[in-house]
Amino acid sequence: MSAVIQTHSPGAGRLPLAVGDPGRLLVFGSGGAVTLGDFLAQARTLAAALPESRHVVHLAEDRYRFLLGFCAAALRGQVALLPPSGAPGTVAEILQAHAGGGAYRLELPEPLPRAAIVDADAGIPHVAAAGLAAIGYTSGSTGRPQAHAKTWAAFAAGTAQNLAALADLWGGAQPQVVATVPPQHMYGMEFSVLLPLLGGAAVHAGRPLLPADVARALEQADGTRLLVTTPVHLRALLRSGVALPPLAGIVSATAPLPRELAAEAEDRFGAEVREVFGSTETCVFARRRSAREDLWTPLPGVRLASQPDGTLVHAPHLPAPVALADLVEVEADGRFRLCGRQADLLEIAGKRASLGDLTRRLLAVPGVEDGVVLQLEPDRPGGVGRIAALAVAPRLSAEDITTALRGSVDPVFLPRRVRLLPRLPRNETGKLRRDALLALLDEPHSSAMPEAGGDAA
Repeated sequence: MSAVIQTHSPGAGRLPLAVGDPGRLLVFGSGGAVTLGDFLAQARTLAAALPESRHVVHLAEDRYRFLLGFCAAALRGQVALLPPSGAPGTVAEILQAHAGGGAYRLELPEPLPRAAIVDADAGIPHVAAAGLAAIGYTSGSTGRPQAHAKTWAAFAAGTAQNLAALADLWGGAQPQVVATVPPQHMYGMEFSVLLPLLGGAAVHAGRPLLPADVARALEQADGTRLLVTTPVHLRALLRSGVALPPLAGIVSATAPLPRELAAEAEDRFGAEVREVFGSTETCVFARRRSAREDLWTPLPGVRLASQPDGTLVHAPHLPAPVALADLVEVEADGRFRLCGRQADLLEIAGKRASLGDLTRRLLAVPGVEDGVVLQLEPDRPGGVGRIAALAVAPRLSAEDITTALRGSVDPVFLPRRVRLLPRLPRNETGKLRRDALLALLDEPHSSAMPEAGGDAA
């Protein structure tokens, strides 16, 4: 893994590990309701049994068990390592990278330990504001995962910004979150771990994925429901036809959310879909209502500055501007338009396009349930990489897809290879790794366009 890049807000003193009255709801689900006070008592009991170490890897998918392990480790001053995947090789590499300071994989006992006798005066525990809380890793979708360290001060500042961006969805009520994203992903950490701990929300104990499970988890909430999800999961919910109980709002991230998909979700589920934009490096720093807006609104105190190869993000929770590869056009009022990434821009035969826009057009083809467009490496030095596509379209042929694309895509950008698959190799947050896509294209039996016309056809 790469060297750790530290991201934090300067801060002295101590911050609460959680906020609110100990009697408030923190976790709900099929196992019943858990108050903040009962949760902290159990976390203190678990903390006393943890080994001495500086770092701990958390792999629990059950949200309650993750929360418990995360807080117990924090009480011992241990830093949570959040791997981009649970693959044994990835986890082993992360543990090895932090072996010098001590690192272990947390395995919670089954059943979980009962809380010891609780000191009624114990109150809410505090942690060092400038201390490291977690080290998150980029997905590695375009290269080697990078590690980014976060302090408790940064997490507290980011949670305050997220509340400012979303609180109007639920007003004065307590939001009860159901999340389809893993807590190890920074988006999942922000909205299903930190929002409950530092923002006063409650969260469902599990991690539902199938549409019926998502609906069941939402039914188990008895208050104001907030669904935290991704475009992939949102599309699956719509395609399934499942009915959801009343929602205060839907939050989406990890991939661009097409306006048509957001509008359909708002119409079907009767709630605003609010898309948030961020990264492992920056956490969330902008929002928009995707069904009605193209421009992104920065969160309070956030300012963006365009540069030739990306964007500088200035934010209250960042000690210095963070450079991202995303290209933006900033309006006079500070709002911005996302224009893709430098690596996604295409120039063939003097014409320009972007892989993001080509993928959007592929997904708009009737019958295409999922898909992605990518550019292959050139066959020769100085050559131009050809365009390829992978799609999930059970009722279509590769020729059907190519014919449909001809109506909206310049011929030089039409995919020369189209591979039909039962599903794309998306990870837990819906992202696709370039190396996995290239490997699928290299397998036999992919469908290709006729080669008439050479490289430019």
